Amino acid sequence: MSESQLLVRQVKSAIGTKPKHRGTLRALGLGRIGKTNTLPDRPEIRGMIARVPHLIVVEDGAAAPAAPRKAPASTSAPAPKIEKAAKTEAPVAKAEEAPTAAKKAAPAKKAVAKKTAAKKAAKAKKAAKATKKAKSED
Repeated sequence: MSESQLLVRQVKSAIGTKPKHRGTLRALGLGRIGKTNTLPDRPEIRGMIARVPHLIVVEDGAAAPAAPRKAPASTSAPAPKIEKAAKTEAPVAKAEEAPTAAKKAAPAKKAVAKKTAAKKAAKAKKAAKATKKAKSED
């Protein structure tokens, strides 16, 4: 009794996918784009295939050749270039931009000043603790 075969080919990268998806690809015998593997058509294999359909292509193994094939070149046309829309507004004077930029920078400066003050206070506290410890050891 011969089981039917499935030819599984990886067509997308596993980079950025979940670790479980990467593990499923490894269990299917795949690891990089274009790699193929012939597997028996069983429920557990079908379940693994169902987990990563966005990364692989499945073909019937009977029509597929016995030797692994390389991935064909992309048949889709290149995406059209999108040109940037021309600016329709008149350029804004720098004098008008300056107050808004200053307003945005002011809160950032305050936050930096608060952080700096907090760091200084922490250092002073640490130094006081060290001197107190040194005095108690004497």
